[in-house]
Amino acid sequence: MKSAAKVQQAEDSAETGAQQIRDAIREAIVERRLSPGTKLSESDVGNLFNVSRTLARAALQALSYEGLVSVEKNRGAFVAYPSPEEARQIFSARRLVEPGILREAAARIKPADIIHLRQLLLEEGRLMSERGQTARRAEIKASGDFHLMLAVISGNAIMQRFMEELVARSSLVIALYGQSTASSCGHSEHGDIISAIESKELDRACQLMLHHIAHIEADLDLRERKSLGLKEAFEL
Repeated sequence: MKSAAKVQQAEDSAETGAQQIRDAIREAIVERRLSPGTKLSESDVGNLFNVSRTLARAALQALSYEGLVSVEKNRGAFVAYPSPEEARQIFSARRLVEPGILREAAARIKPADIIHLRQLLLEEGRLMSERGQTARRAEIKASGDFHLMLAVISGNAIMQRFMEELVARSSLVIALYGQSTASSCGHSEHGDIISAIESKELDRACQLMLHHIAHIEADLDLRERKSLGLKEAFEL
């Protein structure tokens, strides 16, 4: 019989493996390397990460709890395809949560954190000037990292995980409904928020954050569309 310690070690190892897969897939969604509707079969995920289907299933199930993966009976798992109403709820949640995170971060922020945030902005700006899909994906990730870094600075681990989910789900929404090819998250607005935090103008910083989130949402086309039949879709 296996000792209790070995059983616990195996369980811990499996949990770590599933978490690594979950984090890797979440990052691919944030960077829009994985598009809404992409099929994620347990066998393909298992082969890609060289793990059992059981571990792949656990990772996909965890992502489904976060709303990033949709598991359909007899069809399998797919990258989620949020509806317009879900999109509105995601940005409504961000408007409720992010000013609070910003205030918590401002109360704890250190000079080194300001430097780190400005370095993120420099990297984001550098990537904006580059061409190509690789640079574009990296720019999108850098843009999301600004919001995640504020959650880290706040010192609230629960809010940090919540923001990881919101940023990932926002990326899905932007991939589906975004209209512009510009950055999904205004670069200059990030700089204005940092400056307001640095000068201890917290009310202004929160207003800038709300304006910033509204700016991202305004670039989405969330109009309900009537589904057409095959014949109507091709009629001129």
